[in-house]
Amino acid sequence: MEGNVAAALALTAVAGLATGIGSLLGIFVKKPGPRFMAFTLGFAGGVMVLVSFVELLQGGIEAVGFGPAHVAFFAGMLGMFLIDFLIPHEYMAERHHAGGNGQGALMKTGLLVALGIGIHNFPEGMATFAGALQDLSLGVAIAGAIALHNIPEGLAVSAPVYAATGSRRKAFLWSFLAGVAEPAGAAVAALVLLPFLSEAVLGLMLAAVAGIMVFISLDELLPVARSFGQEHLSIVGVGLGMAVMAASLWMLK
Repeated sequence: MEGNVAAALALTAVAGLATGIGSLLGIFVKKPGPRFMAFTLGFAGGVMVLVSFVELLQGGIEAVGFGPAHVAFFAGMLGMFLIDFLIPHEYMAERHHAGGNGQGALMKTGLLVALGIGIHNFPEGMATFAGALQDLSLGVAIAGAIALHNIPEGLAVSAPVYAATGSRRKAFLWSFLAGVAEPAGAAVAALVLLPFLSEAVLGLMLAAVAGIMVFISLDELLPVARSFGQEHLSIVGVGLGMAVMAASLWMLK
């Protein structure tokens, strides 16, 4: 179990710190093209939707039964909805267009986005941890999908901070701190849940994680992917992400 916990924490750290990749894009490469973003976010959404229904929710049903698993699933969705409603965040940090182009406005935008993303990343870290604890290969798939969607989040933080301060170090630091919330969520899950872990508790966790990931996919990834004006490419990404995830699960059976 100790080895699984260590691997789960390591995967969560990798997924969370993918915000650093987005930060580097914002500092050195500026915004990636709309075709790349539409496909990549669609791909991540496809992976997360398929793994949620085929593996996570199904694992919860097998462990605790249909009813309790679905209660946990919708509780996960509701939890993410409440976080998103109370503390909204934006992927591409477009809010500064409406709030003024001054350095103060840009800096405020970057810091607010960093705070929102950090809070959203906390339950995502718990999700990656729970998936990896149940099955390491499943954890790798979840971590990969979350890492992909963390890249534009890192860009959303670094771009306005860099524009406001001219400091690559500050832009990267704030993006890094937003990503650190993800392994922090995993650490909290490990400390709080492991003493009570059983097959039933893990099953409920997996079902709740499925709800969290479906919400992230439907509320964030897919709408943002389509917002780049590349509707066909975004749905190609969704389909290919599902196909790749299905093929990888098939090979691991």
